[in-house]
Amino acid sequence: IRASTSPCCGTQGRHPIDVPTIFADVSPSRVKLWASAFGGEIKSISAKYSGSQLLQKKYKEYEKSVRIEETDGARLVKKLAEDMEDMFRKKASAVRRLVDAAELAHLQHVEDPDLQYDYFNAVLINEVDEEGKNVELGQEFILKSSEHFNNLPVNFSHSVVQVPTNTYNKDPDIVNGVYWSEALNKVFVENFEQDPSLKWQYFGSANGFFRQYPGVKWHPDEHGVIAFDCRNRKWYIQAATSPKDVVILVDVSGSMKGLRLTMARQTVASILDTLGDDDFFNIIAYNNEINYVEPCLNGTLVQADRTNKDHFREHLDKLFAKGTGLLGNALTEAFTLLKEFNQSGRGSFCSQAIMLVTDGATDTYDTIFEKYNWPDRKIRIFPYLIGRESAFADNLKWMACANKGYFSQLSTLADVQENVMRYLHVLSRPKVIDHEHDTIWTEAYMDSTTHEKQSPFLMTTVAMPVFSTKNETKNKGVLLGVVGTDIPLQELLKAIPKHKLGIHGYVFAVTNNGYILTHPDLRPLYQDGKRRKPSYSSVDLSEVEWEDKDNILRNAMVNRKTGTFSMEVKKTMDKGVRPEGRNYNVIHLGVALPRGHGKYYFRGNVTVDAGLHDLEHPDVSLAHEWVYCDTSKRREHQHLSQIQALRLYMTGQQPHLKCDRQLIQEVLFDAVVTAPLESYWTRLALNKSENSDKGVEIAFVGTRTGLLRTNLFVVPEQLTNQEILTPKVDQEGVFNADHFPLWYQRAAEHVPGTFVYSVPFRRGMGNNSVVLASTAIQLLDDRRSPIVAAVGIQMKLEFFQRKFWTASRQCTALDGKCPINCDNEVICYLIDNNGFILVSEDYSQTGMFFGEVEAAVMNQLLLMGSFKRITLYDYQAICKIFVESSNSPRSLLDCFFLCILAYLCALLYVCIFVTCYKVDAMPPAQDVVRGKTVQIPCETEYPAFVSERIIKETSGIVDCNGCDRSFVIQQIPSSNLFMVVVDDQCDCIVLYELIYKFINSNEHNESLTCERFKFQKDRRRPDSCHPFHPEEDAMECGGSLGLIPKPQLTLLTVLLMLITR
Repeated sequence: IRASTSPCCGTQGRHPIDVPTIFADVSPSRVKLWASAFGGEIKSISAKYSGSQLLQKKYKEYEKSVRIEETDGARLVKKLAEDMEDMFRKKASAVRRLVDAAELAHLQHVEDPDLQYDYFNAVLINEVDEEGKNVELGQEFILKSSEHFNNLPVNFSHSVVQVPTNTYNKDPDIVNGVYWSEALNKVFVENFEQDPSLKWQYFGSANGFFRQYPGVKWHPDEHGVIAFDCRNRKWYIQAATSPKDVVILVDVSGSMKGLRLTMARQTVASILDTLGDDDFFNIIAYNNEINYVEPCLNGTLVQADRTNKDHFREHLDKLFAKGTGLLGNALTEAFTLLKEFNQSGRGSFCSQAIMLVTDGATDTYDTIFEKYNWPDRKIRIFPYLIGRESAFADNLKWMACANKGYFSQLSTLADVQENVMRYLHVLSRPKVIDHEHDTIWTEAYMDSTTHEKQSPFLMTTVAMPVFSTKNETKNKGVLLGVVGTDIPLQELLKAIPKHKLGIHGYVFAVTNNGYILTHPDLRPLYQDGKRRKPSYSSVDLSEVEWEDKDNILRNAMVNRKTGTFSMEVKKTMDKGVRPEGRNYNVIHLGVALPRGHGKYYFRGNVTVDAGLHDLEHPDVSLAHEWVYCDTSKRREHQHLSQIQALRLYMTGQQPHLKCDRQLIQEVLFDAVVTAPLESYWTRLALNKSENSDKGVEIAFVGTRTGLLRTNLFVVPEQLTNQEILTPKVDQEGVFNADHFPLWYQRAAEHVPGTFVYSVPFRRGMGNNSVVLASTAIQLLDDRRSPIVAAVGIQMKLEFFQRKFWTASRQCTALDGKCPINCDNEVICYLIDNNGFILVSEDYSQTGMFFGEVEAAVMNQLLLMGSFKRITLYDYQAICKIFVESSNSPRSLLDCFFLCILAYLCALLYVCIFVTCYKVDAMPPAQDVVRGKTVQIPCETEYPAFVSERIIKETSGIVDCNGCDRSFVIQQIPSSNLFMVVVDDQCDCIVLYELIYKFINSNEHNESLTCERFKFQKDRRRPDSCHPFHPEEDAMECGGSLGLIPKPQLTLLTVLLMLITR
C-alpha cells in the first residue's frame, strides 16, 4: 500500500534537524555522505536506462499542442450506466427468447409416462463399457476446445443434460421434460450467433435436470459424486420465488433420537440451501421448552446470506433429543415472531412461512391457526414428517392444506433433498398465475467451469422463470423451471474508460443488498488464487470502503440516490502491505475519482499513419483487458488482436468494428511520443562498455492509455524474474481492467523525477532477487498536469546491493582509511518509505519489515515522528486456527450410521454392529489431543507504516537495558529510500510481537458476534412481490411420493453424507 504522504525528493520541503554526533566515528554527516553517494549513483543508473529524461523532453515538445480537460464525473458515470444498461438489456433479451421457446414447447407437448428418449447425459457422454460400446445415454459427443469457454472442450451444436445424483435418469418426469426442452437447442444456437459474447446458457428444470449450452462433459468429484442441483442455486431460487421470511421449527423431543434427528438436521440444512440473500430466517428447536438455535437471536430473523447460514449449520450438530414435544408452544412462538418482525419494518415484506420438521403431531392445532393465521392465511405451513410411520400424517397434511402449504413425508435420507424442494413450487404459484417473468440479477459468484490450470473468475447471472401456460394448470401455478445466462464481470469492466478515471480511479457496483458486484478490492480467492473464500459472494461495500463509517456512500447507492461527495480513504497496494492515502469524489453508479493529477486528462493529436507506424512494433503491447475495439460482437473479429483491430478500424477496412475512437487517437499519440525510446534503448544495449555486468535487465514505459513498451538488455533466458510484465502471471505489474501497474501507481504518488524502488512481495523464493525502479512523467509543471506515463527498470538485487555497499565505504579521511564503515562496528540497512528492507548484511532479511529485525529502533523512529503508524482493516481476511480432535471412541450415533450403511449394503451388518458396541464397552483410553490447522473467514486489524515526508534525516539513542544504542537515519536523495546505520555495540533484544502485530501475524477476531448478527444494514427490497393469488389452488398441498430413486443412488446419497460429516 502506498500513501500520498510519500517523501519528497531533493531539497523541496526539507526541514533540517540539528542532531548531535551519536558515536564518535559515524556522525550524521558521514551517513549523509554515504546516502548522497549511493543516491547519486543509483539515480544516474535508473534515469539512464529508463530513458526518463528523454521521455520527459519528448512530452514537453507537445506541450502546446495538447488540450487538458477535467474529468466530468457525472457525465462519465451516466455514459457508463447507459453502456452497462444496454449490455444488460441484450443479455435479458436472449433469456426472454429462451423463456418463450420453453413455454411454447411445453404447451405443445403431451405428457407420456411411457416415453422412451435417449438424450446427451452430461456425465455419460463418450463413456464406453468393457466391450468398448457406448453406455446407455452415453452416445458419442464431439467436443472441441474453446478459448471463449475457458479452454474447455465443448459442442456448439447441442446442449447436454445433467441429472442430480439422487434422481433416476429415466424417471418419466425427467424424460418428458428433457424431450420437450430439446426445443431450446435451436434458440441456444441462435442466441450465440447473434451475440458471440454470450457465455453459458441453461435451463434448470423444476424436476431437477439441468440443460446446458454449449454441451460439455461433466466429471464427478473424488467421491464419484456430482452434488450439483440447479434448484439450490441463487439464480434459480431468486427467479422462482419471491423474497420470504422463514421460521424453521425442529422437533427435538425424545422420540427424535438416532436417525430421525440426523434426518431432521439434514432437512433443515437442505431448507437453508434454498434460501437466498433476499430471504430472512431463524431456527427454533422445541421440546418441553422453546430454544433458539442461536441464543443471541431470540425474537428476530437474520438475512440468509452465506455467512449466516453456515453459522447456523454449525449449530445443528448441537441439537440433542430429549423430553416431550410441545408443538403448540412452538407454533405460537413462530407466528408471534413473524408478525412482530414484519411489523417492525424489517425482513422481506413479502412471503412468510413456517417449516415444521417433526416425527408427529397429536393435534391439528386449529385454535392456534384461527388466532394467528386465519382467515387471510398469510403465513404458509410446510410440515416435514420424519420417519415411515403414517399415524400422524393426516394431522400434518391438514395443517399444510389449511394454511396454503405443502406436506412431505421423509422416510429415508435420500428423500430429503427432493421433498424439501417442493415448497419452492408452492411459493412460486402466485408468480406463475400472475405470469410475471421477473428478471433477476445475482450477486457475483465464481465460475466453477474453469480449466484446472486457470483461476476461476467472477460472474453474475441474469435469469427468468418459465411457467406452464396450459389451461388445465392455470390455477395450479406450475413452475417449469428457470432459464439463465452467465455474464463475466470482466465484460462489465470492458465498458469502463480506464484512461479517463486516472491512475487510482475505479468503478464499483453493488446489489440491492449492498453486496459488491464489482470492486477492485474484492478478493474472492486465496492460496494464490486457487481456492475461493466461503463468503466471497456477500462482501458488503462497507467492508472495502471502510472509511465510510456512517455508511453514507453505501446507503446512498442501495437506495438509488445520485450525487457526489468527497471522502478521505486509505487504499492498499502490493498485497496489502503499503498504505496509500487519497481523496475521492464518489458518484453513484460508483465511480471513484482521485483528486490532484487524477482529475485531469489530456488529448493529443497525431496522424493515423504516424501512430500506426510507431504502434506496430514487436516490443509494444496494449492493455490486454482494455477494450480499444470490441472484437467479441462478431465471430469474424474474435481472432483479431487489439492492435490488428484498431488498424483495420482506423484505415476504414472494417467500419463495422465497434471501437473507442478517442482512446485510439490517444494511444496513437503515445506511440509516437514514446517511439524514440526504442532507438535510445537499442543504442544502450549495443554499447558493450555499458552494463557490462548485466545488472540492469529490462526497461519499460507505460502510458495512461495502456500502451506498454519494453526493452531487454539481456537475453530472455537470463532474466532473473521471468514473470515480469507477463499478463495473467504478473497481475500487479501490468495494465488490468481495474488498475494500472503497481510500479506505475507507486511512481505517480511521488514527485516526478523521484525514483521509487521496491522488491516484489511473496511471489516465491526467487523473486526477491530483483529490484524495480520507476518514476512518473508529468506533462506540465503545475498541479493541473496529469501524469502521462511512467518509466522503469528491473535490476538484479545483487547489483543494486553492490552499489550500496560501495557507497557506504566512502569516507573523508586524508589517508582514505575509515575505521568504521558498514563492514564493521555498525550495521547498515536500506529501507523504503514503508519500512521494508531492500539491503541488509543478512541477505535473507530482504523484503522483511524493518521492525521485525530492529524492533527497538523502529519503535524509536515512530516515537520521534520519522515514521507514522496507520491502522488498516481487512474484512475479507482468511485466518488460520487450530481445531482439536480426539482419538476417543466415536459416538453411538456414528455407529448407528455405520449400521445403516451396512444395512443398505447388505454386507457385514453383524460385524460392524458388534465392533461399534465393543469399542464403546472398552475402558476409556487416554485421549490424545490431535487436530489440524484450518482456514476460516475473519476480520483483521493491522498496522502499516509510512515515512514522514518533511523529515529527511534524524538520529537517536535506544536504551537497551542500560546500554545506549545509537542510530542515524538519512533519506537517499531523489528516492523513496532511507539509509539506517545502527550501533552494533549493544545487544538490544526486544520482542517484535509485543510491539507490532503485523500483516503476517494478524490477530483473529470472531466476525460472527451477536451484535454483528443483530445489526442489519440498509437494503432495498426487490421491486416485485407475489405472496398470494386469489385463484391459487390451495388443495395441491402434498403427499409422500417423489421422483423414483435408483437403489444405488440411495446408497450413494448416504455415503456422501457420511463423507461430508
